[in-house]
Amino acid sequence: MSITGKIHSCESFGAADGPGVRYIVFLQGCKMRCKYCHNPDTWNLSGGEEKSADELIQSALKFKKYWGDKGGITISGGEPLLQIDFLIDLLKKAKEEGIHTTIDTAGNPFTREEPFFAKFEELMKYTDLLLLDLKEINPKRHKELTGFENSNILEMAKYLSEIGKPVWIRHVLVPENSDFDEDLTALGDFIGSLSNVEKVEVLPYHTLGKFKWDNLGIAYQLEGINSPEQERIKNAQQLLGCSKY
Repeated sequence: MSITGKIHSCESFGAADGPGVRYIVFLQGCKMRCKYCHNPDTWNLSGGEEKSADELIQSALKFKKYWGDKGGITISGGEPLLQIDFLIDLLKKAKEEGIHTTIDTAGNPFTREEPFFAKFEELMKYTDLLLLDLKEINPKRHKELTGFENSNILEMAKYLSEIGKPVWIRHVLVPENSDFDEDLTALGDFIGSLSNVEKVEVLPYHTLGKFKWDNLGIAYQLEGINSPEQERIKNAQQLLGCSKY
């Protein structure tokens, strides 16, 4: 029986979600409710278009000549790990084609409990890189920002370090929400304790996705919050140790 995934959309020439030029597959479904989410249209777990791994691989391969040595496929969302069975099938077939594979995840579904953990171990065999969004180190503030605490997400980061799986850490800097010096310092210390981090990025908050909230009839959660000042961005980069990676 062929496994299909719920696909929100695809992007042929992504340049900001992993090394090189990438074919990006946005999977449908996410349980987190991040106040600054720019893709709330991916939240619905039952939405999306059903597609097989073979269909996506064949679509991606049409653009392989543009990838160069570093490009490949990035699976984003939504939250890709919610469709882990499909993700295993997709990335396994991608590796059979010699494609570099990246997963962009917030880590929310991660657990060391079964059956998820065995599937995650299998998935890592076919994953070259993870873009891990660490939204807040403080569990209370993380829950206020996303609807969930973060202990399992930090546990996932530790596990990836244990197995030496390459990771890029991303932190969205939101004034009054994820821009606190004490938290940034603690997050920088946590990142520094990991042995597998290749890059740390500070992503300044913006409101470019607000129109999607409006179109869906959802009240925007950060009304009146502006993008961070350049000084605060540089401060976050320093406290997270971005220049070390």
